[in-house]
Amino acid sequence: MKYLVTGAAGFIAAKTAEFLLKDGHSVVGIDNMNDYYDVTLKEHRLENLRAHKNFEFQKIDIENKTDLESIFKKSKFDAVLNLAARAGVRFSMEHPEVYMTTNAMGTLNLLNLMRDHQVKKMVLASTSSLYAGQPMPFVETLPVNTPISPYAASKKAAEVMAYTYSFLYKMDVSVVRYFTVYGPASRPDMAVFRFIKWIDEGTPIELFGDGLQSRDFTFVDDIARGTIAALKPVGYEVINLGGGNNPIDLLTVIKMMEKHLGKTAKIQNKEFHIADVKSTWADISKAEKFLGWKPQVSLEEGIRQSVDWYLSTKKYGFKV
Repeated sequence: MKYLVTGAAGFIAAKTAEFLLKDGHSVVGIDNMNDYYDVTLKEHRLENLRAHKNFEFQKIDIENKTDLESIFKKSKFDAVLNLAARAGVRFSMEHPEVYMTTNAMGTLNLLNLMRDHQVKKMVLASTSSLYAGQPMPFVETLPVNTPISPYAASKKAAEVMAYTYSFLYKMDVSVVRYFTVYGPASRPDMAVFRFIKWIDEGTPIELFGDGLQSRDFTFVDDIARGTIAALKPVGYEVINLGGGNNPIDLLTVIKMMEKHLGKTAKIQNKEFHIADVKSTWADISKAEKFLGWKPQVSLEEGIRQSVDWYLSTKKYGFKV
């Protein structure tokens, strides 16, 4: 099979592309290589992908439909995995327009080109941030019509547009809602990366709230496997990909990091952010039923691998 993977230099997309390549597929990866975080980390991920002969990379922004079309004209794709996105709840409040142009309009560009070039399958990455204020564990049938950040709102727009194209043009779309993805080579603005780095350096952790806010942490390898499993025909379905266990509070995660680093964290508490969610917890029964998927990597093991990766790549000096 030949797949288009957008956001290929990103955390989740790079791991997904890696698994597709190891399974013998061909991957065309695109990414605009923006500087939202340290570009050298993105280059580091791409370096690993370029070691595969069936990988091709193009520096293209999904907001640029003309450049995107050149990719569709050149290759016949079996499916599009749209993992490109502007991420980050807090940053979206400062730059909401960028989130709409990338997450919503970029998705629309892809859907239009898929329609024009007869590509019938999309896997669309979405977010657990849409569930803010809903009862837990979060199930896909919950109404998610009250997003509390521009990031979540832009993802909701992408989901709805994908449904419209599925209905009008018989496209097959799997919307996968990710729950707090972590692991080696994660984004430096994410808590796990930042906390490990700060504990190691002796820098106080900036902890928004009391640390008792909890998340359904999900290891990146499990997320990548679930994303690939979502390539199967489903019609149009929204599917949670999460740890599926009781949510774990941040203080517990920090203790795991301290254990594997052999160091004690210094904590500086800050006011809880208005757009943050107190807790997330995925009901993953639908993923098990539709995709035969469930997570395999425990949080303890995932944190250990994350610490090991950080220590082995510390020499590169990736910036937080």
